[in-house]
Amino acid sequence: MNKVLAQILVVLSLLLGANVLATNPKLDFWNQQRRGANCFNKAITTNYFQAARAADIEFLRLAPDKWQSQQRDFLIGNADGFEKLNIEDLKQLKLVLDNAHAAGVKVVLTMISLPGARWRQLNGGKNDDRLWRDPAFMAQAEKFWTLLAAELKDHPAIVGYNPLNEPHPERGDGVSDFWTQDIVKWYERRRGSTFDPNEFNRRMVAAIRRADTNTPIILDATIYAAAPAFAILEPVNDAGVLYSVHMYEPYEFTNLKQNAGRFKYPGLVEVGDAKQRIEWNAAELEKFLQPVADWAQRHRVLPSRILVGEFGCNRTIPGAKEYLSDLLTLFEKQRWHWAFYGFREDEWDGMDYECGTGKLGWEYWKAVEAGQNPEFPRKPNPLWEVLQSRLRPQKMSGN
Repeated sequence: MNKVLAQILVVLSLLLGANVLATNPKLDFWNQQRRGANCFNKAITTNYFQAARAADIEFLRLAPDKWQSQQRDFLIGNADGFEKLNIEDLKQLKLVLDNAHAAGVKVVLTMISLPGARWRQLNGGKNDDRLWRDPAFMAQAEKFWTLLAAELKDHPAIVGYNPLNEPHPERGDGVSDFWTQDIVKWYERRRGSTFDPNEFNRRMVAAIRRADTNTPIILDATIYAAAPAFAILEPVNDAGVLYSVHMYEPYEFTNLKQNAGRFKYPGLVEVGDAKQRIEWNAAELEKFLQPVADWAQRHRVLPSRILVGEFGCNRTIPGAKEYLSDLLTLFEKQRWHWAFYGFREDEWDGMDYECGTGKLGWEYWKAVEAGQNPEFPRKPNPLWEVLQSRLRPQKMSGN
């Protein structure tokens, strides 16, 4: 009996050892709720990640597309025809990732541009949908991600690849307003075609997995990652995939230009091309995001595999604080990961919540006129406190 018991113990120890060896620290990172921010900066200063860590930001969703490159498109070389990774750009990216790791900040790397899909802001304000029309560009996008994953798979800062920020194949195919147009009917017509966002997801996951079997992959829903797109989203057969929604709705409220002083939160907002009148409040926000929760339940996707990859509101709009507070309460209730937009953006103050709700002061603009490069006037304020209280819940509660 003692001999049999000893053999059982040996087998158990081997099994336990195998399980330990099979653990994936990068995927384990997402097994508890994480709170982060977005960084779409033009350049990363030496103290940027230290500042993020001091703010208790656990991860940054980092987009390098605006960084300086000797070629047309960062990393890609030229989105009109990808051949190989730009080596100097890759060195620059790895140095930034090294700095993030040194500061204790994890990174989800996202691309705003891909071959055949140059970011609108870097494309003369024009939508680039060649990726969705020409199979050659899809193959180039696959090659790009296989090569990039091979280079970054062992980097300790990386906890996720986000292949394409806010894909929107439907936009170039006649669907621009989910309030009045039927995304399900559009998908029924385009399923299996080059426009199919689910086929894109499967191909990007396969491309990454050729080089990297461990790093989690975050897939944005289509329609710029809007919640209604979950009606057509299909899960990918990969245990290391997370699914992402972005939340700026109602856009007519959160965007300063679209709002034009008309709307506040909570309150009545006209949405979509038909200018449908909806009373937006905490209940309406939950209703708008309910398709994400329903989708996760239907497909047995855990809350730990849902990421709110972006959310925010122009800081000067009346009700911005209440809007952010209600969203954060909802995300915490659902136990979804979240990343606000954005942390200390270097070219735009509209969603730099450390600046408060007021306009930039005359001292800032005086310095700009003098040819200086002043930092935005950041300081503690009630709007930033909304985020801080959620980023550091244990500290704020006194624990």
